[in-house]
Amino acid sequence: MALQASWDLPVWFHGDIAPGNLLVRDGVLAAVIDFGTCGVGDPACDVAIAWALLSGASREAFRARLDIDPGTWARGRGWALWKALVMYAGALHSNSAAVEAKRVIDEILTEYAESREAPRPGSGRRRVRLVRRTGQV
Repeated sequence: MALQASWDLPVWFHGDIAPGNLLVRDGVLAAVIDFGTCGVGDPACDVAIAWALLSGASREAFRARLDIDPGTWARGRGWALWKALVMYAGALHSNSAAVEAKRVIDEILTEYAESREAPRPGSGRRRVRLVRRTGQV
């Protein structure tokens, strides 16, 4: 679904909405910082924060509040997977970074498996198990 989904017009995006770029005061989002990667293109890249920061009911509340179509949500999940895989691959010497990246990857794969997008049993797709070179995470 993500690869088949498109959007009408390119829009401005932040490009790096990550926990470290969100300033919170008294439990409320006060600011988004670091616009070094902003550009024009697919707005779904900014939806990746749904998996990097949120889970379960909080992610569903975020999705409902955004009021975006399923294709944008699927592309956002793809952006989140790409970023988590990059972080995981780069975390050879940081177990905490690898654990966090694997948590995000697991959240994405779980949501995908539970969604209607998931392949039917016997469709030939296999589950992927992530293993670090120095051991299992």
